[in-house]
Amino acid sequence: MPVRVLIPGPLRSYTSESSVVAASGESLAAIVDELDQRYPGIRFRIIDEQGAIRRHIKFFVNGVQAMNLQPRLQDDDEVMIVCALSGG
Repeated sequence: MPVRVLIPGPLRSYTSESSVVAASGESLAAIVDELDQRYPGIRFRIIDEQGAIRRHIKFFVNGVQAMNLQPRLQDDDEVMIVCALSGG
């Protein structure tokens, strides 16, 4: 079974409006790479030029916040991408 990735509203234009997609990879970094191959441009929205998670993005793996892209993943894990809201 692949990893289940929950896509937030602001990024769904990349996934043809899908709120959940499946991806395979042994790490969070591998999942992000696969997502960008299937949905070009999504990586730039969530990862900065230095390869770090953007300040306004949070990743949760099975409900636990991932501070970087190093966490190892197993089949049936769930990755949630969360975008911070801003306004004035």
